[in-house]
Amino acid sequence: MAYHLCSSPSSLCHDHHYLHNSLSFSRKSRLRSFNSFSFKPNSLSLHSRTFLQITHVSLEDPIPQETQKADASNPPNSQDPNGKTKSYIWVNPRSPRASKLRQHSYDARYASLVKIAESLDSSEATEEDVSQVLRCFGDKILEQDAVIVLNNMTNPETALLAFGFFRKRLKPSREVILYNVTLKVFRKCRNLDRAEKLFDEMLERGVKPDNVTFSTIISCARVSSLPNKAVEWFEKMPEFGCHPDDVTYSAMIDAYGRAGNVDMALKLYDRARTEKWRIDPVTFSTLIRIYGMSGNFDGCLNVYEEMKALGVKPNLVIYNTLLDAMGRAKRPWQAKNIYKEMTNNGLQPSWGTYAALLRAYGRARYAEDALIVYKEMKEKGLELSVVLYNTLLAMCADVGYTEEAAAIFEDMKSSGNSMPDSWTFSSLITIYSCSGKVSEAEAMLNAMLEAGFEPNIFVLTSLIQCYGKANRTDEVVRTFDRLLELDITPDDRFCGCMLNVMTQSPKEELGKLIDCIDKANPKLGNVVKLLLEEQNGEETFRKEASELFDSISTDVKKAYCNCLIDLCVNLNLLEKACELFDLGLTLEIYTDIQSKSPTQWSLHLKSLSLGAALTALHIWMNDLSKAVEDGEELPAVLGINTGHGKHKYSDKGLASVFESHLKELNAPFHEAPDKVGWFLTTKVAATSWLESRSSRELVAV
Repeated sequence: MAYHLCSSPSSLCHDHHYLHNSLSFSRKSRLRSFNSFSFKPNSLSLHSRTFLQITHVSLEDPIPQETQKADASNPPNSQDPNGKTKSYIWVNPRSPRASKLRQHSYDARYASLVKIAESLDSSEATEEDVSQVLRCFGDKILEQDAVIVLNNMTNPETALLAFGFFRKRLKPSREVILYNVTLKVFRKCRNLDRAEKLFDEMLERGVKPDNVTFSTIISCARVSSLPNKAVEWFEKMPEFGCHPDDVTYSAMIDAYGRAGNVDMALKLYDRARTEKWRIDPVTFSTLIRIYGMSGNFDGCLNVYEEMKALGVKPNLVIYNTLLDAMGRAKRPWQAKNIYKEMTNNGLQPSWGTYAALLRAYGRARYAEDALIVYKEMKEKGLELSVVLYNTLLAMCADVGYTEEAAAIFEDMKSSGNSMPDSWTFSSLITIYSCSGKVSEAEAMLNAMLEAGFEPNIFVLTSLIQCYGKANRTDEVVRTFDRLLELDITPDDRFCGCMLNVMTQSPKEELGKLIDCIDKANPKLGNVVKLLLEEQNGEETFRKEASELFDSISTDVKKAYCNCLIDLCVNLNLLEKACELFDLGLTLEIYTDIQSKSPTQWSLHLKSLSLGAALTALHIWMNDLSKAVEDGEELPAVLGINTGHGKHKYSDKGLASVFESHLKELNAPFHEAPDKVGWFLTTKVAATSWLESRSSRELVAV
């Protein structure tokens, strides 16, 4: 290839003499172009009159006499009447002179230099082969020729040899520039180690690094995914008298963010907004990620809007980062809007886009949207990871999509790339357990064991729930024993599940379950025993229950209190149910149960179990009766809000149960046609019913 380049009529060697006779930029323009490493001249315009700009290769050499004589009638660097120097000439594009100038312009020479760089990249990394390629320069090598060749190379091995070749034969005005373009080669191939070694060589040879040196190494660290190294090099700059420009500062927002120094990243970002630095899309993406990781999801959206206001066009990475943040924020509606904007801007979703959408919809239980994304991925032949399959299955478990989960599981097994793990089996066992499908849950447990996975506490909790629904108390006890055999410590949720099983079990089976609960959590076992005992003081029971609630995590307190009250209601222990409900109000386990306004008093039962809701109703009715007896004026309307939802694995909701219960009490509450889940009555009807209720109770006494 070297011989071909030197032998071509348009080769570098053929044009070498002309290079010394070419026209020159002003010194200021040349240095600015040189330091920015942008050497490709603009192509010549073909308008009726042409502005011909021909770059001189050498930075420091004086313009040769041959060039000055090229056009005596219109000298290239002549002065206009105002005394200003011109660095260009105007040429009629139809004249023979224009054709000749284009033929000898730097465009042609630049193309030859690029070919030399390509030849070096494909050469063997030996001094002999590199020297053979560069032999066409002869003894006259220009500094800018060397810079252009190195700047266009991508092979770090041959680039070092070429760099050594040029350094021996040149006396560059600024040797640091040769080092900088060689460092750029290492950046292209993401070889920070080589870049650091070359920097050390610079110092050994007494070459002082400049801003470009540091910005190149910093960007090399960034593209190498080594943000801590980028920070390290950035903080070295003052030692060498270098001061970062706004581009480097902007890059460091990204580097500090990725290195975990969020405060510094945000501090630089605030400064960037004040001083109006140019910020690249990668940095904006990092800022969105920083705000997302810190939980400031509004900050993510603010960065996104600021970016658009600055005219920076969001790319796919930014959209994916933003979608992921909205998923963690559980804002699926905003994820929908962002995705729509992305597609409207002509960007095609990637695997990462679909993954972010699946996570966003799955976490928020947007089941239909998640399944649409899943089907679209399958249609496009995109493989799902184990994590994404598990996200879908967990969502199905939460919303009760049994058939859909089974189909997804079969697809997962047939994919060949994403084999089920313990979480996969756990989700499916949960789905079958909550649906009361004992045989399917047991079959999935066997499949899990065959796959080499031991059941974890989540699986065993689901199985206990399943056996409890089927009133198979002995299997519940065996599953509990298995938990102990596997040396798994029962947690609060597991004990809560055992307590829930007690609320579904006949009285004669409760002894077996109490023994298990007593082993798992002695405090809970003690409270259950006190609850079942007919002879014990109220103070003792309340004290033990209070200590129990103080010892368990906040997220299970309401579940425990609900189950204990349900157990009291099932055993017709209404006084203890009321005592527990009052304790729940005192400890703020239950909040916002009642509300009062001048026109309406309401009872809110949406977050309560059936037993707790019936207990709350009983207490509220007594409070209303007391108010009537004391002559207190009732409001125009009284209401009970049960909510309109149904349990995901049941056709019954609290509203349907309460409707029949209110009829049994002959209470004048009727379901509001325009407010689903609300039962309302008037002041007159309520007063009449409460008075008659009090009369009946007196007669009974």
